[in-house]
Amino acid sequence: MDWTEIVIEIAAEHIDEAADIANMAVPYGIYIEDYRHLEEEAWEIANIDLIDEDLLKKDRTKGLVHLYIPQEENPTEAIAFLRERYNAAGIPSEIHSAQCKNEDWENNWKAYFKPMLIGEKLRIQPAWIPLDENEEHRAVLNIEPGLAFGTGGHDTTRLCLETLERYITPGCSVLDTGCGSGILSIAALLLGAGSAVGVDIDELAVKTAKENGVKNGFTEPQYKVLEGNLADKVSGKFDVVVANIVADVVMLFASQVGAFMKEDSVFISSGIIDERADEVAASLLANGFKIKERHEENGWACFVCTLK
Repeated sequence: MDWTEIVIEIAAEHIDEAADIANMAVPYGIYIEDYRHLEEEAWEIANIDLIDEDLLKKDRTKGLVHLYIPQEENPTEAIAFLRERYNAAGIPSEIHSAQCKNEDWENNWKAYFKPMLIGEKLRIQPAWIPLDENEEHRAVLNIEPGLAFGTGGHDTTRLCLETLERYITPGCSVLDTGCGSGILSIAALLLGAGSAVGVDIDELAVKTAKENGVKNGFTEPQYKVLEGNLADKVSGKFDVVVANIVADVVMLFASQVGAFMKEDSVFISSGIIDERADEVAASLLANGFKIKERHEENGWACFVCTLK
């Protein structure tokens, strides 16, 4: 099995709190490099005071937290989770990742990405796995995540998909901001939407979303993907707007999204850690929204809002 090593660099005074957060991302433990009390701990543990010079030269103002993610658990999403948690906790951090084996992990992880049933109507199907004709009838979304965020397995994406299927009506229009691999907007089309626009600030995500659209039979003008920040390149109004991003961006977008919503539209937002859910809710209310639904699952929150 291939693993990705994630290394979080933080100031030494934040090591304990940073380690607690890192433990939320993996069920099987972490290890910490903390050199603040090197001499005392070496004596207590091994009764020695001879310590390697390289260890004595370590920077004691910083700490490193290491964790290892197998490819089937999607390291990219783990990193996104960690960044959001550290930002919410006010812990400055640098997060690095590297493969534990010098192999082509970009393709090897495919062995662990399995079909998933989402909600009552949708099936997420890896594009490289043939569909079993005996499977129950659902809308089938063929997905190739590439290096872009979004396979459907993460709780935030699942929450959005399950919510989205209840609000898609035949022929409706959808705006997917921060679309990543395009999974939400393409799912909306498969569930009956007439058109969808995806937007992402990342060039790779835009490329991946377009390719996934083609895999599922959707191209312009029915499915359009734009490279941009939030909705700065979007025009028109939509029946459903969905944003699976992070709390800060959802709050920023809350002041803009009304301009892209029809009178009876819904705004579905997720990617919000539970610690900031109340803050996001207050922002939505302050920007003229009525919160119709609030769902929380495994530390993440999803809101469904309408204009007042």
